[in-house]
Parts: sequence; C-alpha cells; structure tokens
Amino acid sequence: MKKKVLVAMSGGVDSSVTLLRIIEMGYEAIGVTMKLWEYSDVGGAENLQENNCCAVSSINKAKMVCERMGVPHYTIDFTESFKKNVVDNFVDEYVQGRTPNPCVRCNSFIKWDTFIEQAEILGAEYIATGHYAKIEEKDGTYYIKQGDDTKKDQSYVLWGIPKETLAKTILPLGDLTKEQVRDIAREHKLETADEPESMEICFIADNNYKRFIKEYAPDKTASIKQGQTLNEDGEQIGENDGYINYTIGQRRGIGVSNEKPLYVKEIDSDTNTITVGEKNSLFKDTCKVKGLNWLINEPEFPYNILCQIRYNGSRAEAVIHKQQDDFTVNFSTPQLAITPGQSIVFYLEDTLIGGGIIEL
Repeated sequence: MKKKVLVAMSGGVDSSVTLLRIIEMGYEAIGVTMKLWEYSDVGGAENLQENNCCAVSSINKAKMVCERMGVPHYTIDFTESFKKNVVDNFVDEYVQGRTPNPCVRCNSFIKWDTFIEQAEILGAEYIATGHYAKIEEKDGTYYIKQGDDTKKDQSYVLWGIPKETLAKTILPLGDLTKEQVRDIAREHKLETADEPESMEICFIADNNYKRFIKEYAPDKTASIKQGQTLNEDGEQIGENDGYINYTIGQRRGIGVSNEKPLYVKEIDSDTNTITVGEKNSLFKDTCKVKGLNWLINEPEFPYNILCQIRYNGSRAEAVIHKQQDDFTVNFSTPQLAITPGQSIVFYLEDTLIGGGIIEL
C-alpha cells in the first residue's frame, strides 16, 4: 500500500509541481488548500490579486490541478488558528514598535503544526510543501539544507518549525530552480505554469500595513497620534505620523531635511518617538535573541555560526553566547539595520540549524 502524503496546495506553480513530484515519487497524494483569511473583514479586498494564496481563484486553481492528476482535494478552514497565531502577533508587534515576520510564524504554527495535525486526521504519514529548501537524513537525524537555487532559497523562513516534524516532511523542489519548476509545469500543461508570484503579505491584499493595523485593532492604535522625531542626541528635529508607521532602516517618509539622508535608527513605543541618524549610525555588531528554536541538539556555547538577519540577506560570521537563559549574538563585522522583531537565522555552511527573534 502506498504511503499517503498531504500536499499543501496554494494554487501556484510551486505547489502544483510539488504535487506532481510527490506522485512521481510513488506516494498517494492528498491535496489540501488552507483557507487562512477572509479579505472582506478588514478592507483592501478591492486590490486583491488573483494569485494571492487565499483568493477564491487560487483555491479553484488548486482544485483543478488536483482533478487533472486524479488526486482528492480539500479546502480546510484554518482562519481562527491563523488569526490567533499570525495576524494578532503581527499587529501586536507593530504596536510595540517592532517589525515582525508573519511568514515565519505561518510556517511554524500553521503550515507545520496545524498541517501535521490535519495529516494525522486524514491518515497521511507525511506532509509536503513547495518551499525551495531540502531535507536530508544522516544517521537517523533529519536536517534542513538550503535550496540549490540560491536566489530562491527559502530555508530562512523555516527556522521556527518543530524539529521533530522534519522526519515527516518532504520538500520536493529543493533541487530545482524556479525556471525549472515552470518548465516542468509547462511540459505537463498545468494551469498554474505561468502563474505570477505573490510577493506581499497574504492577509494584507493592498500591502497597506498602516491601514490594515488601524482597521484591525482600532482599540490599540486610536491613541497613537503624531509623535516626535529625534536626532541621536535626543533633541527634537521634527514630527511624524506616529511610531507605528515606521520601521528600522526606513528612509522615505521621515519628513526631516538633512544634508545627508537620514534613516530610522530607533523606535520607542512608550514615548511615541523615532530616532533618526545617518546610514553609518545604523551599523551594530551585536544583538540579543529570544524565542530560539534549534533544529539540531542545542550546542555548547560560545558557538561559532553564520547568521542571516533578513530574507535574501547575506550571511555573516558570528558567535552566539549564552548566559543563563539569555542569548547574545556578536557579529564579526557590523550589520546594517538590525531590526527588533525580525528573524535571525543560524547556519553551518548550507545547513539550517535554528533561529530566533531579534532584540536590541
């Protein structure tokens, strides 16, 4: 009897080819599309792109691909879990003056935890997704490796998934480039072969974070009025629209003239202020980390690793120090705009070993 695999179907080309490869690997596939969000609830739906993973058209495309391959397809409502674990956190982080990464939380809490629970309900032994990364096994231990397509590698957003789920996970696209995936889809005449990529945060259809946060949580944002813009000496040099509208490293929209460009250096939610400075002032060589998740057995410290502090960013040599339950990362070279709330991800060469959330 063939082993069953639950395949995450977004209605895009990556998940379509993932399904195809799972079938070619000899598994019995079940296609599942996760309904994560109701766009009419918080505005912006008039700008909804058809290729957005939660759009009705995307669900229909996923269903058509499954029908073409003779695979059962289910659409399962995960909106409550998504709202609780991803959207609420996204808003709360911005209210606290931080910049979250909702895709990481979605992978950690929805696409793995919740999806594996669903796999067990449907009698599937494995799950499969279209992430550009690889899972390899050595001596009974499973590891995540970066994808062969370095421009598309998505291992960065997988640091938060539970280590024990790696043995139950298949990532069939890790050895392919994006163009190879499209070629495979065209060869098999899949409806999604030339589907454009969705680049924005899926639950904000118009990509207007300011509007979304204010409409989603008016009770938390109503009191955030105009704030002060400070220089590095703490002196007021201007006013701004309120700290919630800014992120570390932002240059545009600051509203302060200067001979050299100014960037947001610090955000203080308690005083409703932002501090700005020239670009060279944004470089730091250390940060604290919370919420660590190890995909290997926790190492001994200090520990030498490679760190990546933003998606598609370069990796830098660093040392992790642990004092009681506190973790600090010291970089070998100063890093630009280390941003609280963003992910810091740890590698040994091309192996993803864990990550956490940046604190300053």
